[in-house]
Amino acid sequence: MSPSSFRAFRIHDDERGYRSGVESISVDDLSPGEVVIRTAYSSVNYKDALAGTGKGKILRRVPLVGGIDVAGHVVESRDPRYREGDAVLVTGSGLSETRDGGYGEYARLEAEWTIPLPAGLDLREAMILGTAGFTAALALYRMLENGQTPEHGPLAVTGATGGVGSLAVDIFTRAGFEVHAVSGKPEHADYLRALGATDVLPRAALATKRPMESARFGGGLDNVGGAMLASLLAQTAPYGNVASAGLAATPDLPATVMPFIIRGVSLLGVASAGTARAIRERVWQHLASDWKPAHLDRILTREVDLVGLPAVFDGMLAGGSLGRTLVRL
Repeated sequence: MSPSSFRAFRIHDDERGYRSGVESISVDDLSPGEVVIRTAYSSVNYKDALAGTGKGKILRRVPLVGGIDVAGHVVESRDPRYREGDAVLVTGSGLSETRDGGYGEYARLEAEWTIPLPAGLDLREAMILGTAGFTAALALYRMLENGQTPEHGPLAVTGATGGVGSLAVDIFTRAGFEVHAVSGKPEHADYLRALGATDVLPRAALATKRPMESARFGGGLDNVGGAMLASLLAQTAPYGNVASAGLAATPDLPATVMPFIIRGVSLLGVASAGTARAIRERVWQHLASDWKPAHLDRILTREVDLVGLPAVFDGMLAGGSLGRTLVRL
């Protein structure tokens, strides 16, 4: 049974302005759903930092409980697929955007987007992965679906020290690819090599501005956007795939069609929040088995409670994030 009240990190935007913090609410205050869980863990993603501070237009209605990831145990269910005590997770799927998210001691979820915890993962590991790990794995899933092989050459990962980047380095390596990490933080080169990166490159490696360059990479995952993505496309081998998953620098893309029409390069979009359930389940099965990162404890660099969230948000938006932050509920 759910309690009469519990703590949650809630976000408001009204006549009193944009604000967020820990408050006491009830399950009746939450968005409708068939499954109520006692939350064990959540995580912090760039999107969470934008939503929690108001520095990005993430929320489509207010007030909302923040947190785009959540994992815990079922305490109530009106859907026969879920029973009391089942371990489950949800990433994206409208959390902290159109419905209340995971930054509460309890969460009410739509059954359609609730995923049973796959064998091979515990709840803590699932939230170290969270949206970041799911995004990295979905990028690999899309690249493999489009014919990517290790024989194409190394995969570049931009923004490599962030959550998505760190997990991508580990996941891609586990899947048999050589990985070249691209980062503007040379002090973390040893960290990236420990995750599996064969080479750690400065941002200057993707600062070229010509529409075509010598083929250096088999493909890659870009979390930055702008000139770095354009340069990665220009340096990708014939019929390689580049997955676009972020815009840490800019949403702009100053590129030409030449890599596409001369080398047959493919640019693949990675929209993790709205991924269909069938694909979502397949990707999580990979994350629990053959793609499970080997260095989750190293990638986890910080654990906080609800009260500690604002400081994490500020550090992340200032470019100070490294790896993943777990939220203990």
